[in-house]
Amino acid sequence: MNGTTLVYALLAAAAGVCIALQASANGKLRQHLAGDQEYAGPAWASFLSICGTILCATLAMAVLRPPPPSREALQATTWWNWIGGPLGALIVLAGATLTPKLGAAAFIALVVAGQLLCSVVLDHFGLMGLPVTPISGWKVLGAVLVLGGVVCIKFL
Repeated sequence: MNGTTLVYALLAAAAGVCIALQASANGKLRQHLAGDQEYAGPAWASFLSICGTILCATLAMAVLRPPPPSREALQATTWWNWIGGPLGALIVLAGATLTPKLGAAAFIALVVAGQLLCSVVLDHFGLMGLPVTPISGWKVLGAVLVLGGVVCIKFL
């Protein structure tokens, strides 16, 4: 592993830390906001979390002042380029709803298992513009080990 790859790996691990912290914070926010109406907590926690995301993104845009994308660049995007925001909202809602019920470790382990399984399929078939990276026995073994870890974290 070269130095650049190590830096990228550490940044990815830091993103994982952020996801675990986010799920735990949103789960606790859900509990505080639910009151007498259990269904209201996840919705408000997700909404307020996403408001924080919008605020941070707005501040970053104000500080960095990147040039806007061209009309051609916007028109050239495919439909699935636009699903990141809604998927992010679903992830926030899932974290706010499920982390208090499953625990942070089980929730994140299950999220990672889902990410890994989907990623292997995306890579194998080269979906969403990714280069084709065929599935191998080692990748299957890795996925099985992660799923085994989920079972250990949740049930043992």
